[in-house]
Amino acid sequence: MASLRIAAAQYPIDRLSDLASFEMKLSQWVAEAVDGGAKLLVFPEYGSMELASIFGDKIASDLARSIAAIQDLLPEVDALHAALARKHGIYILAASAPVRQIDGGFVNTARLFAPHGVGAQEKLVMTRFERETWKIAPGRGLRVFDTAIGRIGVSICYDAEFPLIVRTLAEAGAQMILVPSCTDTLAGYHRVRLACAARALENQCYVVQAPTVGAAPWSPAVDINIGAAGVFSTPDAGMPDDGVIATGRLDEPAWVFADLDLARIDAVRRAGQVLNFAHWRDQPGAPVLPRADVVKL
Repeated sequence: MASLRIAAAQYPIDRLSDLASFEMKLSQWVAEAVDGGAKLLVFPEYGSMELASIFGDKIASDLARSIAAIQDLLPEVDALHAALARKHGIYILAASAPVRQIDGGFVNTARLFAPHGVGAQEKLVMTRFERETWKIAPGRGLRVFDTAIGRIGVSICYDAEFPLIVRTLAEAGAQMILVPSCTDTLAGYHRVRLACAARALENQCYVVQAPTVGAAPWSPAVDINIGAAGVFSTPDAGMPDDGVIATGRLDEPAWVFADLDLARIDAVRRAGQVLNFAHWRDQPGAPVLPRADVVKL
């Protein structure tokens, strides 16, 4: 598939009364994106923490208890995403969640749902808040998802600020990098946005940022959410001169749509005005990268 319409969520953290209210919210968001023609939907980092509100303020206001509480809901949440992907014939990057590991710790995990399958990417580099307050553990491994709509990599928020992580995904064939994000300051949002634009330039690929937005004062995890969705490319032939394909209005709940032409990525990498992707290895001391697994999805 050469052309693809994607939808990046500026997703509000809401107070939910029960799981049914979440199911209604997600179904409505997905239906709106599908009505807009999107085949790939991108939700943000830690959007799943709104599920903690279902358990009441006593649990939702306690960071450790809120993370533990949502574990019981994740199987049903994942089943809903899988059903919606199958029903509409689309791909959905679900809002990431801290997922309990065998050792009892938690890893921030994004799940990509295809019409007939699911893959997962863990966050590798923790922010100070995740390290020092949340006690979220770093994940392991990188995956590129080989799908009917193109090869997709996922780089969760802070991970996108580390060039070699995204470069590894690009080396494994990723044409699109999805960056679910969650930032509580304007500076934090711009750090991720600038990183997305830089990674698109370096790797001559598309990068899609999808943030949480709005206030949730009942949650110590996602109490403040500042951001705007953005879709970025390399500034080159056939692409926008500033590399910005689409951006949303700051902090407003909405989908941001963009049409991506994957054939242009291939053309620019092959014969662009510059050849950043090909010439990366020409730089002195170019490091040997780890390997990303390619997963058929």
